[in-house]
Amino acid sequence: MTSAPLAARLTEVAGPLFFPVTAYGPDGGLDLDAYRAHVRAGVDAGAAAVFACCGTGEFHALDPDEFRQCVAAAVEETAGRVPVVAGAGYGTALAVRYARIAEEAGADGLLALPPYLVVADQEGLVRHYTALAAATSLETIVYQRDNVVFTPATVVALARVEKIIGLKDGYGDLDLLQRIVSTVRRELPGREFLYFNGLPTAELTGLAYRGIGVTLYSSAVFAFAPDIALAFHRALTTGDDATATRLLDGFFVPLVELRNLGRGYAVSLVKAGVRLGGLDVGEVRPPLREPGADHLKVLAELIEHGRTLLPDGPTGDFGPTGGTGGTREEDA
Repeated sequence: MTSAPLAARLTEVAGPLFFPVTAYGPDGGLDLDAYRAHVRAGVDAGAAAVFACCGTGEFHALDPDEFRQCVAAAVEETAGRVPVVAGAGYGTALAVRYARIAEEAGADGLLALPPYLVVADQEGLVRHYTALAAATSLETIVYQRDNVVFTPATVVALARVEKIIGLKDGYGDLDLLQRIVSTVRRELPGREFLYFNGLPTAELTGLAYRGIGVTLYSSAVFAFAPDIALAFHRALTTGDDATATRLLDGFFVPLVELRNLGRGYAVSLVKAGVRLGGLDVGEVRPPLREPGADHLKVLAELIEHGRTLLPDGPTGDFGPTGGTGGTREEDA
C-alpha cells in the first residue's frame, strides 16, 4: 500500500484494469505460484491496476484465509508499480471483515461488491457502504449491478463520503448513468469522482460509455489476451474508431455471443482462456462450471482470429496470460 491517492494512481497508467483469475491446483486448493505468475504477467503487459479477488477472481468461492493470501500475493507481485484493489462483499459485517483483511494484506483500495442476496432500499445502501468505507483507511469504489442500483441522489450521498472515490457500473443503463454523472457534477462541483464501465466484456460498450465521459473500464479479456485488450484500449483512447470497430465486430461481439451460451461463462471462459495461453490456473469452483469442449474450441479459434485483427497483426510469443510480454511503455 502506498500513500498516494488511489484515484490518481488509477488514472496515471494508460491501460485496462486487470481482474486476475484465482488459480487452483489439482487438489482444488490455491496455487499461489500460478496466481503470482498471472498477476506478474498482467502488470508487465501494461495493466493500470490489479483488482484481486473480485468477480473474475471468484470472491464468492474464497474463504477469508485464501482471500488474505491472494491479496497479499498480488501486493507483493505488483511491488507498488500499480495499485491493488481487493473485493469486499456479503452483508455489512462480513464486508467489513474482508475489508480489514485486505487492508492488513497491503491493498490500496476496495471494490465494494453488492450485498449478498437482499434487495435493499436506497437508505440501507447508503448505510451499508458508509459503514464499509469507515471500517478501514482504504479508499472504496462501489459497484452498481444486479441487486444494487443507485439513484442519482444516492450516489451524491456516497460521493460525499471522503473515502468513497468512485462508482463501477455493471448495470448498463446509460440514461441512469448520465443522470448520475450530471447530478454529482452539479451537486458536488470540484469533487473528483471516478466512473468505471464494469459490464461483462466492457469493450462491447466502450464507445457508448466514452460518449458520456466514462473511459475507465475493467477488461476480462486482458486476463487471457492482453494484446487484444490493449489494442482495443489504445484505439478507444486515441479515437481510432476503425480499429475499435474491427475488433468489436470480429472478436468482442462473437466473444459475448459465446459467453452468453453458458451461465457463469463470464468467469469460466476467462479462466479457460488463461489456460489456453499456457498457464494452468485450474478450473472454476462450484457452483460455476467449466465450458464444454465445443465452446473451448470456439474460444481458441476466436482468440487466434482476434490476433489477426490487430493493427500490426499477431506478434511474437504469447506469455502466461495469453498475450505478448511487452513492456508497459510499449503497450500503453
